[in-house]
Amino acid sequence: MRIENDIKLDYKDVIIRPKRSEAPSRKNVVVEKTYRYLNSKSTWTGIPVIAANMDTTGTMAMAKALAKCGMMTCLHKHYSVSDLVNFFDKNQNPVSDSAFYTLGIKDEDLEKLITVANTVGTIRNICIDVANGYTMYFVDRVKRIRERFPNAVIMAGNVCTPEMVQELVLSGSADIVKIGIGPGSVCTTRVVAGVGYPQLSAVIECADAAHGLRGHVCADGGCTVPGDIAKAFGAGADFVMLGGMFAGHDECEGDWEYRVSKDGTLWEKAPLFKTPTELKADGWQHVEKEALAFYGMSSKAAIDKYSGGLKSYRAAEGKQVAVPYKGSVYDEEGVVQKIVGGLTSACAYVGAESLKDLPKCTTFVRCYRTHNDHFGA
Repeated sequence: MRIENDIKLDYKDVIIRPKRSEAPSRKNVVVEKTYRYLNSKSTWTGIPVIAANMDTTGTMAMAKALAKCGMMTCLHKHYSVSDLVNFFDKNQNPVSDSAFYTLGIKDEDLEKLITVANTVGTIRNICIDVANGYTMYFVDRVKRIRERFPNAVIMAGNVCTPEMVQELVLSGSADIVKIGIGPGSVCTTRVVAGVGYPQLSAVIECADAAHGLRGHVCADGGCTVPGDIAKAFGAGADFVMLGGMFAGHDECEGDWEYRVSKDGTLWEKAPLFKTPTELKADGWQHVEKEALAFYGMSSKAAIDKYSGGLKSYRAAEGKQVAVPYKGSVYDEEGVVQKIVGGLTSACAYVGAESLKDLPKCTTFVRCYRTHNDHFGA
């Protein structure tokens, strides 16, 4: 046993210090970035924000919506072969270029990927997603997928320390390493297992390791407000993955709670597990979304749904919450506008003319309270 005494920080522990500059107005800040990937040798240009591969947020509807905004989506790994073939066949355009096919490390996951790829011709982006990226089996599986798909952009994770970032990049396997153990809003790994790493420090240290090898990192989890995304990019993240911030929008899938009214004035909570069609058949003329059941992919809800329940050797490492309905990601003052607006404002405050320049213009100030939350965050 040993103890590391160096201070490690989360997003809530710091704030970005403003700086005097001659940078232009925030409306002139460029938030798009262009990346050239080390191992696939391909390039991508866009706003490097990614919807997480959770079954509520990593949806085909989300992929289509965010592609129009220049952002990306990791599709969840529970779509059927026919659904995936149909999606990639019909979207041989910026949508497929901005969507990651996600898989785990079981043999059947790889077989499914090969089947889809052989049918549609090619898969440009692949995300290999596991809760624990520290096993040699995971490293070997990433290598195997790279050998089978040499030209694909491969994102692999999750890890949270530099040595595993170096392992995944130096092996010639990963173009992007996904960073984060336990920071997510519906992840309980740090509570259940006592394992993790403060996310801001993880991003800083892992980005430094990756960039020295011309690799890239994706900060996955821990962002609860747009300012956290700016902090992640300021810390050196190349991409930022979001789950909870995209949850609750029209583009999500899953179990919705509804409110109903007969006259449009007096509303009440609808019975659970009934669809809008069924509710209207029951005589409710007005049916509106109220909240989405949002859960971690290692929660009991997800394990019951996809793995036949908990086994004796494991515990659930996620929770389920109800996320209020937020409208479309496109809505005025919606999540996309808040993210882009927050990034342009952060850049303007520190004199960065583009998102690419933000890390070299960022100075973090340690603090115990980043904002006044008297009336909420």
